[in-house]
Amino acid sequence: MTQALTILGSTGSIGENTLDVIARHPDKFRVFALSGRRQTEKLAAQCLRFAPQFAVVADAESAAELSALLAVAGCKTEVLYGEKALCDVASADEVGGVMCAIVGAAGLPSALAAAQAGKTIYLANKETLVVAGALFMETARRSGARVLPVDSEHNAVFQVLPEDYNGDLQRHGIESIVLTASGGPFLNTDLADFAAITPAQAVKHPNWQMGQKISVDSATMMNKGLELIEAHWLFACPPQHLEVVIHPQSVIHSMVRYRDGSVLAQLGNPDMRTPIAYCLGLPERINSGVPPLDFATLSALTFQTPDFNRFPCLKLAYEAMQTGGAAPCVLNAANEIAVAEFLAGHIRFTDIAAVTEHCLSQNFLPAAADIAGLLAQDVETRRTAQQFAARLAK
Repeated sequence: MTQALTILGSTGSIGENTLDVIARHPDKFRVFALSGRRQTEKLAAQCLRFAPQFAVVADAESAAELSALLAVAGCKTEVLYGEKALCDVASADEVGGVMCAIVGAAGLPSALAAAQAGKTIYLANKETLVVAGALFMETARRSGARVLPVDSEHNAVFQVLPEDYNGDLQRHGIESIVLTASGGPFLNTDLADFAAITPAQAVKHPNWQMGQKISVDSATMMNKGLELIEAHWLFACPPQHLEVVIHPQSVIHSMVRYRDGSVLAQLGNPDMRTPIAYCLGLPERINSGVPPLDFATLSALTFQTPDFNRFPCLKLAYEAMQTGGAAPCVLNAANEIAVAEFLAGHIRFTDIAAVTEHCLSQNFLPAAADIAGLLAQDVETRRTAQQFAARLAK
């Protein structure tokens, strides 16, 4: 029997890799719905190949474009648009699993809808847990939804934790969870040159093929900061038991330290199809299409401690995690605006941290514990970030 899947964010890198894995196992999976914001041509090609029942885009204009493309090709996929449609295809009765891969806070409502409906959630949208970790995990617990981490680091941790892990570090003899980070393209760049870094330079990650936003987040190491907060919620791990270590080769994807001195790590080539296939196949290990790790040609594996002077965004994320409450929501919203302004050429690379720090220094809105309060905080922070970024504009 095949499992029906909804792929939210199918036109992004995670979505494309998910479809690559699914295509290798037509006996196990079928696509119920795809979503792709405004990339109508790419989404149309995916619909022709996988024949989903529904395709969801951002707005009416994009829906009309996609409908026209599908009509010419004779594809019967029904086109929907808007946030409600995303929530509907994430919670539909026919769906067994939902790949949540929409970038940013925009992916929160549909991920929450999947959790409320008790689906198996393949979580690649880290902002869901950064913005609404307590709410999302409690919703999943109540509904019986299963949350499986797709991020390579969290997936690695998930693989090396005990099978019966229940969040009790003491019971399982766990000292800490260690997330690895490549350090991005500017690990060895002179700090004096950081202000002159261009968007074109920042999106060239040395190891991973990713979208622009997450590539910039990797360059600032905000991505690792968001992953710290995500790990805090996924594994019920207190901040003081979370570590980050820079590992430029991206072969060890993360580790768990145990009380007896053991460190268990998950290794593999830097390819997102590995964690995707692991989650989709559970409890079976299925073919991902990733070539085996060749130890004979493997270079030396090196490690170093992150430098907060080089990566102030990582420090801000640590502080937001420790502050708790609405602080991670503010961190995420401010960073999203700052990265967008940097990519647009309006502010400098070093201003990303400045915008985020400014927003974290402001008073937060009250009652940010439910979805309405969190989204209101998100909107207010974006407004503050936009105003501050305008003051910094080149």
